[in-house]
Amino acid sequence: MRFPSGRHELRAAFKRIEAELPPRFAKAMRWLRHRDSRLVRIPAGVALILGGVFSFLPILGIWMLPLGLLLLAADVPPLQRPMARFTHWCLGLLERFRRR
Repeated sequence: MRFPSGRHELRAAFKRIEAELPPRFAKAMRWLRHRDSRLVRIPAGVALILGGVFSFLPILGIWMLPLGLLLLAADVPPLQRPMARFTHWCLGLLERFRRR
């Protein structure tokens, strides 16, 4: 039995996120996922992680940490599978919340 790679799991997670976003944000997400956007994606991911660390400040929040990790996961293979599973778990929570 062949299991999907972390890259494929992450791609499926990004597609699920895009389906939840308004079209304008989904388009931005697709652009960020493109391999040519790597020079923007990596610094943005690091900046979001740093912003998440300083979540006690106004505007910055803990929400920035998983988003930054998700962006970095596109380029760091050991992060791909855990971030994909975390994303699927969060989206599953959202779906259960909406059903109530």
